[in-house]
Amino acid sequence: MSRSRVVVVGAGFAGYQAARTLLRRAPSHVEVVLLNPTDHFLYVPLLPHVSASILEPRRVTVSLTRSLPGGRLVLGEASGVDLGTRHVRYTDPEGRSGELRYDKLVLAVGSVNRLLPVPGAAEHAKGFRGLPEALYLRDHMIRQLELAADTDDPQERAARTTFVVVGAGYTGTEVTAHGHLLTRSLAAHNPRLRSGPPPRWLLLDLAPRVLPELDARLSRAAERVLRRRGVDIRTQTSVQEATGDGVLLDDGEFVPTRSLVWCVGVRPDPLVQDLGLPTEKGRLIVDEHLNVPGHPEVYACGDAAAVPDRTRPGSSTPMTAQHAWRQGRTAGRNLAASYGRGSSAPYEHHDKGFAVDLGGVQAAANPWNVPLSGPLAGAVTRGYHLLSMPGNRVRVAADWLLDAVLPRQAVQLGLIRSGSVPLDTSSPELARTPRP
Repeated sequence: MSRSRVVVVGAGFAGYQAARTLLRRAPSHVEVVLLNPTDHFLYVPLLPHVSASILEPRRVTVSLTRSLPGGRLVLGEASGVDLGTRHVRYTDPEGRSGELRYDKLVLAVGSVNRLLPVPGAAEHAKGFRGLPEALYLRDHMIRQLELAADTDDPQERAARTTFVVVGAGYTGTEVTAHGHLLTRSLAAHNPRLRSGPPPRWLLLDLAPRVLPELDARLSRAAERVLRRRGVDIRTQTSVQEATGDGVLLDDGEFVPTRSLVWCVGVRPDPLVQDLGLPTEKGRLIVDEHLNVPGHPEVYACGDAAAVPDRTRPGSSTPMTAQHAWRQGRTAGRNLAASYGRGSSAPYEHHDKGFAVDLGGVQAAANPWNVPLSGPLAGAVTRGYHLLSMPGNRVRVAADWLLDAVLPRQAVQLGLIRSGSVPLDTSSPELARTPRP
């Protein structure tokens, strides 16, 4: 029997789970090919721990070849799909072009930074989407404090010890919480900084409260923790212009800073729009079985797909890792069913709650809609991450334990340069360039 090839594009939460589920269920004549720019799955929720020097970078990565035995990995960034001839075009890490023929296709290309029309943001802000950005931010925070300690100019010192985060959702709140604790600790141990004002963190959002996705009680609990630590939270406020010397807020205040972190959300990868198929807010329209209408051989899941939300008729599932992970599993099962293994089922998932790590022992969580805050929420949050990770659990737990009893190793590694982490990945040149 000739082999049937399934190509999975993207190894984020959706693509990784789709490939893993299919490999476990599909018959032997099915070849599973995973196209991805890197050789690992990245556990994105723990990136703030990497930027805060809590976790060693490899802890949040899982080898694709070792964790997906039986599959074939092709390193490359998808640049286009020919639905007529059933080929995926891609560019490999060395800039060479290639094509993959498929019999069935899973599109799980994920998302890119969502930009707002703010002058100077693309040039002076940094996003927080992957491991390079987390490593860059880690070095950047340490570097700014070291440069601040080396200057006798009080205005320059204040600017270098001021950090502005735009976006008070999950990512922005966690980056702020962990970054604030790290910079406070570093400043307290620097003889030239400990006697002056502590590092200043501003968290901005146009929403009326932080973590607008969460229950209002959890939002208030998280805000109390951050404000008690000294974080300056500005709701219904955003950046009007960004420059190399600081940011102009929309209320007219100019904040001198060398650090602008952009966490305003994401939008689907531009590859989705290039397909020429119906979309909803940039996401590929699929049915409840994750099939693309008119193309029974094509499935889509995760941030790239507008999946009908059966728990909220008339709407699509939000772009969260929780949905992407489970949609990937459904796509894998339905693909296996198309080969006679099991039966196809619609995607349906009731949220089991959310968790936001606020650094130290603090967190806000609502598992099964039970609101928690403080150390108990912190334990629940870390337990959830350990259970969710497909690998490295012992190493992650060990790093957490060491962080609790030993001082952090806060030195610049210099691995990621500023130009390697552009905020704007929407242009064809940047969006299709393989990213480390």
